[in-house]
Amino acid sequence: MSRVLEITVLSAEDLRIDRKSVKKNAYVTVKVDPFNYRTTRMEEQGGSYPSWNEKLEMDMSVNGNTQFIALEVNCRTSSGERRIGSARMPVTDFMGGYAPEGHLHLLSYRLRDERMQRNGIINVSVRVRVRGQRTSFRDVKSAERKTLPDYACSSQAVGYGVPAMERSYGGAVTGIPVWCAYQSKF
Repeated sequence: MSRVLEITVLSAEDLRIDRKSVKKNAYVTVKVDPFNYRTTRMEEQGGSYPSWNEKLEMDMSVNGNTQFIALEVNCRTSSGERRIGSARMPVTDFMGGYAPEGHLHLLSYRLRDERMQRNGIINVSVRVRVRGQRTSFRDVKSAERKTLPDYACSSQAVGYGVPAMERSYGGAVTGIPVWCAYQSKF
């Protein structure tokens, strides 16, 4: 059973090169391993606060050898390519645990430069799905959609989470209040 890592590189904050704000041309490389990586487009106008909002899909091994996903923010300057900062995203942040499979995780990580100094923040969303699995609630035929039971809590009912950006994702999101719906039979 093959898994696909859907990682959307959303944005970054307070990016600097040699303590000066980045002007343009920032991009992100996401690496599962040295041979399995993807790169976003170059953000030409975002400056120190670029926004990519770009979804990258990558194969994820099911043998469990991968412990971290590397996020590297780089910038093309007149003197060549420069690394702004990098972060290591633990796989345990979005696989296993209490979240159901296919759950959308919104995550932020502190970037560190080559001297291990703080150098901004990167914001991503991550979902792991089985290859061939649908990713949007709208892709499901109306007859296949689940109906809300008489009593359901988003933390207890898998598949009944709060819709997140339903246009492209659907499903449940981490980092928001838990809601409950109760219908009385009286």
